[in-house]
Amino acid sequence: MRLLITGSNGLLGQKLVKLCIQKGVQFVATSKGENRNPDCPSINYFELDITNPIEISHLFENYYPTHVIHTAAITNVDYCEDHIEECEDVNIKATANLFEASKRYQAHFQLLSTDFVFDGEKGNYQEDDSVNPLSVYAKSKVDGENILLNDEYKNWSIVRTIIVYGEGHNLSRSNLILWSIDALKKGNEIKVVDDQFRAPTWADDLAWGCLEIVLRDKNGIFHISGPDTFSILEIVNKVADFFGLDKKCIVPIKSDTLNQAAKRPPKTGFNLDKSRKELSYNPLKLEETLELLNIKL
Repeated sequence: MRLLITGSNGLLGQKLVKLCIQKGVQFVATSKGENRNPDCPSINYFELDITNPIEISHLFENYYPTHVIHTAAITNVDYCEDHIEECEDVNIKATANLFEASKRYQAHFQLLSTDFVFDGEKGNYQEDDSVNPLSVYAKSKVDGENILLNDEYKNWSIVRTIIVYGEGHNLSRSNLILWSIDALKKGNEIKVVDDQFRAPTWADDLAWGCLEIVLRDKNGIFHISGPDTFSILEIVNKVADFFGLDKKCIVPIKSDTLNQAAKRPPKTGFNLDKSRKELSYNPLKLEETLELLNIKL
């Protein structure tokens, strides 16, 4: 097995690198720009612009991967609304380029996707529920999924996930849990929506699920998330309670008061039955993961 990881500088990418090292899985890690993960050996890292088909071809020719886990994407939902072409280049066209290369080399291709493919009217979504994207970002992920779903080549998997959190090195973006802790520590007023519901996902659990799919030679769509769905306000309150931080600065608000560029699904959350059965996936509860954070108050 020779695994190609895209987006290795991101949180999930870093967790996958760590897991590969622990399990002795042969891998090559790629991101745009230099290696920002000190845990990733330089010999395993290659710079890759996933929007460049020539660079992708050269990498496949030199490395000949048997499996690909494609985590790289533009995930800033509001940014995508204002940068449609860039979003489509990275989230759709690059996915197509990587999938085509995977097909040429008969490699398993895994695409990371999102709960935002759903409109949030139902919640507790199963893998075969109908998608209905509400934003440019969400549509780009649906279009990426459809590249795989509509192809005759079936050696692929799609992993949908929700609000990934955890700690990493030199990350370009924070995540809800770390942002909450930092904001609460400072004691500044923070506005938190109480009408959006999500199942926050521990990055280590997600990485385990992604790798387990390829190790078990599974194909198809898998929902991989945290086990419990809360409102965003509940999540922030749980963080405050766990670390003994003052909740007086938390101000509940409604989503429509934020005037965000992109529309969000009101309620997602996943039915994890398939992943539990086929992968033995058993994610940690939110409070269990907070114990594992290296937080100094």
